[in-house]
Amino acid sequence: MGYRLSKIYTRTGDQGETGLADGRRVAKDHPRIEAMGELDTLNSQLGLLLAELHEAVANCPGLAEVVAVLTPCQHRLFDLGGELAMPDYQALQAGEVQRLEAAIDRWNEEVGPLENFILPGGSRVVAQAHLCRSVARGAERRCQQLNAAEPLRAEALAYLNRLSDLLFVAARLIARRQGVDEVLWQAAEKPQP
Repeated sequence: MGYRLSKIYTRTGDQGETGLADGRRVAKDHPRIEAMGELDTLNSQLGLLLAELHEAVANCPGLAEVVAVLTPCQHRLFDLGGELAMPDYQALQAGEVQRLEAAIDRWNEEVGPLENFILPGGSRVVAQAHLCRSVARGAERRCQQLNAAEPLRAEALAYLNRLSDLLFVAARLIARRQGVDEVLWQAAEKPQP
């Protein structure tokens, strides 16, 4: 890896622009920067989830598998951010989408079919997994928005879609393995006539 930041502040962004790795300057609210920012937020939230999971493994060893599946996702999100920063760069492979699909299928088999709408909660780790899922959906929306203007690789879009699915199933699996009830949505009572 040849490029390292030698200085954290450069003052080049003070006027509302930032540089891409290919040398282009774009507005800080450009769809590409918005998408990169959402990926960064997702990666940070995923890091928090992994930290929570590492602590939870002591009381629930079955969560180690979740850690093993999610840990590479942080690196792939960083790769995807690199692809957005350097539009000609390609790091994310189709095999990563298949890896997520295999985990989704395996975990979904264990948790069984979804019979009710569920809400984030049950435990701190379950809620954090749901937060990651919702942030992943936001990152996917930002990337789709960028894709409408500047086409992205299909693998990148598929990866984000599967990652949000994986995080949903992971939240359910974590609840099951922790032995906590999922929080079921309860419809509002209908007004009496």
